[in-house]
Amino acid sequence: MKTKLSDNELFNLIISVFNPGEADKAIAIITDVPNEKRTDTDTWQERRNIVYEWYEQLLKVQDKLKFEKVNLYLYENAESNNADLPDIFYKINTVKEPVTAEVLPSTGILINLETILEETSILLAPTQYSATAPLKMLGKKFSFRAATMPGFSRAMIPALGIDYQKVNERVMMLKQRLDDAETATVRFEADGNNFEMFFDLRHRKAHASSGLIHEKGTAGNLPSGETYIVPYEGEHEGDPSKTAGTLPVRIGNELLLFHIKNNRTFSIEGSGSTAKEQQTFLEEEPAYGNIAELGLGILDSFGISAVGSVLLDEKLGLHVAFGRSEHFGGITGPKSFRNPKNVIHMDYVYVPSLQPDISIVSAVLRYPSGEEELIMEKNKYNV
Repeated sequence: MKTKLSDNELFNLIISVFNPGEADKAIAIITDVPNEKRTDTDTWQERRNIVYEWYEQLLKVQDKLKFEKVNLYLYENAESNNADLPDIFYKINTVKEPVTAEVLPSTGILINLETILEETSILLAPTQYSATAPLKMLGKKFSFRAATMPGFSRAMIPALGIDYQKVNERVMMLKQRLDDAETATVRFEADGNNFEMFFDLRHRKAHASSGLIHEKGTAGNLPSGETYIVPYEGEHEGDPSKTAGTLPVRIGNELLLFHIKNNRTFSIEGSGSTAKEQQTFLEEEPAYGNIAELGLGILDSFGISAVGSVLLDEKLGLHVAFGRSEHFGGITGPKSFRNPKNVIHMDYVYVPSLQPDISIVSAVLRYPSGEEELIMEKNKYNV
């Protein structure tokens, strides 16, 4: 398995993903580092090694890419996925390990996040904790383009080498269907029982994460290969969300049942400790129960396999996310959570390698005309 990009491959990736032009003067890589609350791991350390490799490689091809600046910034981790980024970053010129939050002040030059974003055209963010939501919001303000790569690992390197033009074609085809649909009904089978989820897609447009991040002010995951939509959350007075049903989720060795009404989980059923933990967290943070995303990933058909990280795994097939949605055009944001440290956007992916005891029986889109279209059957796309 390929575990490293050559200088030329990284150059081609930047060209393909971002299509840089004359106005693009600076490219930056940002990554988070451990602190006392979130201690280091081997995979986290290895991700930083990848970051350092890419930084040095980008310096080699800087003139070829016609960038005036290539910068590397480290910051203390935000402690949870999609929480707001800290204001303080550190510019690193010479890579020294191990780097933790405690030694950052003596390792790099302090710089404010807004200063970074004001002078950066293109941003790569391979991080431990996802920065997708905050960078999506900040991109609209500062007009940079960002590829967010939470949980990136060497196992994902092959997914950076696929034909993203073809990925874009398939993703856009599915996006059009979600744009046009009013509802989606997904039927599951789990442990011999059948369950159904009805998603209200009114008042929403889908998003495409195709690996092509060419427009200013946009941020998307890399590797890419999905279209996704925020189900209607009931924000219009007198028009509650119709999203409802029971969603089976396998977490570890336990099968949990998320019971949902009006686009909110109202209880989590299961027989083990994980179910109790999930129910307790739901009671502490009701915003976690918000249905934040219905996603359709396609990389499974490109021969890409699950690696145990949501960044890649969600791009393989159908997935459902809970929690924060405002970065996708919904209404549930950090202020919806009681504790800022609990802000979360959590995906559950439905492909056999990740949830072998749960299968998608069917997924049907219904359009305003009343026409229905079967887009998935027995875990496979029909379109």
